Amino acid sequence: MTAVSTDASPDRVPVAIVVAVVLSAILEVLDSTVVNVALPHIKSSFGATTDQTTWILTSYIVSAVVVMPLTGFMARRIGRKRLILSAITGFALFSMLCGLAWSLGSIVAFRMGQGMFGAFLIPLSQSILFDSFPKEKRGQAMAMFGLGVVVAPVMGPTIGAILTDAYSWRMVFFVNLPIAALALAMLTGELADSPTVKTRIDWAGLGLMALAIGALQYVLDQGQGKDWFASHVIQAAALISAVAGALFLWRAVTRQDNIVNLRMFGDANFAAGNAIIAGFAVAMFGAIAILPLFVQGLLGYPVIEAGYLFIPRGIAAGFSMVITGSVLVTRYDPRLLAVFGLGLTAASNFMMGGLNLNATFWQLAWPGVVGGLGMGLVFVPQSTLAFAGIDSSQQDEASGLYGVTRQLGSSIGIAVVGAMIVRGIATDTATLTGHVTAFSDTAYAMLNPLGLTPDTPEGAAVLAGQIAKQAAMMSYARTFNVLGWVAIALLPILLFMRKPATSGGAPIAH
Repeated sequence: MTAVSTDASPDRVPVAIVVAVVLSAILEVLDSTVVNVALPHIKSSFGATTDQTTWILTSYIVSAVVVMPLTGFMARRIGRKRLILSAITGFALFSMLCGLAWSLGSIVAFRMGQGMFGAFLIPLSQSILFDSFPKEKRGQAMAMFGLGVVVAPVMGPTIGAILTDAYSWRMVFFVNLPIAALALAMLTGELADSPTVKTRIDWAGLGLMALAIGALQYVLDQGQGKDWFASHVIQAAALISAVAGALFLWRAVTRQDNIVNLRMFGDANFAAGNAIIAGFAVAMFGAIAILPLFVQGLLGYPVIEAGYLFIPRGIAAGFSMVITGSVLVTRYDPRLLAVFGLGLTAASNFMMGGLNLNATFWQLAWPGVVGGLGMGLVFVPQSTLAFAGIDSSQQDEASGLYGVTRQLGSSIGIAVVGAMIVRGIATDTATLTGHVTAFSDTAYAMLNPLGLTPDTPEGAAVLAGQIAKQAAMMSYARTFNVLGWVAIALLPILLFMRKPATSGGAPIAH
């Protein structure tokens, strides 16, 4: 095969590059969900506690978030082609080592390596695909890319469950190897070499950025389990993040050669796009994070049925991304499409907030369909708007920053909703308990059909269980409604964004 330039001509669609970069992105997004299913098996295999096994996820996320902003710097220093080939190879190598892990410590270390190499895959896949298509065909390319990165995480839990049950938890890591091999073979032959620029490494800036982002991600991941700022460890991590972040920002303002070019945020579209994608990640990933707990822990749905709830959302999201990327974004103002997308996201959360303990499968699934349609109407137009003023030479760096913003937004969303649920349940339980006593007429009326009374141990137990369920339902409903208002609150930010001169699509965040 002959290597082709990433500046594609209008009459040639680089199909091999499209397939290869989609496979590269799938490596990262599939691994982020397929491992979750295997955690209980890994826990029993190594005799670890639940708190210890969370480090299998945390180590990956923290290392990925720290490294992702360096995408542009590394692409300039060693070349985009070398970087993505190295990232795929490193990710595959550490995936194999995770599958061969002999202890909890070893798998945590190998997952950190996975995260470091995997951090480059999404930003590089986006920027390579963006530069490989003429403007009039970029919407189609982004639609195919979006379809891949949406279907993979939806199918991840199913694939993980099948591999773990049929073989072993180790197979969820080995499944990455054939995907990586195919992506490597395609990119090696098709992707052209890119020029390199010898730049000095700003070690101080790199260290400050790593401390700031890594400590913040640690606070978000571990805060709920450690009771937030009641823990001295969380207090220390938050202080380190604040101080290192302030020093990093000061250096970015006073120096021209900072490790990451934060001056790109001077572009109104890019700054507003990052703000919206972060807020959207809070509204979307926050809701998705608590959905399994809601349907399994409170409504009593089996694990398989709970997993099926994500399939309609994934299908709707894939359909929305294809239609938006290939048709809508080329015909309509992307800002208007984003308004509809945010509206659908809000409506999805409000629909969930209106449910009760007797919710049926489709009453739970339809909000997911509405939210899935909103995903495509936000991701694709927002990327078109955010990258409209970014020069092609800065695509790699901009994609890395955009990915970090999205990841931090999702982490904040998951952390916030987790805290809201726990504290809401405690508050609502105390409130309901204060209104329901052994002398309450309502309590007698509820227990009477069961032949029980509130002043007996059996009746008190039934009453306490019902109070706990109602308190949890109130807390979940309130949280879903808050997430709906978060999506609505993002709408005014669109007023700060300019309509791009041409709508051709741009890299989308997964």
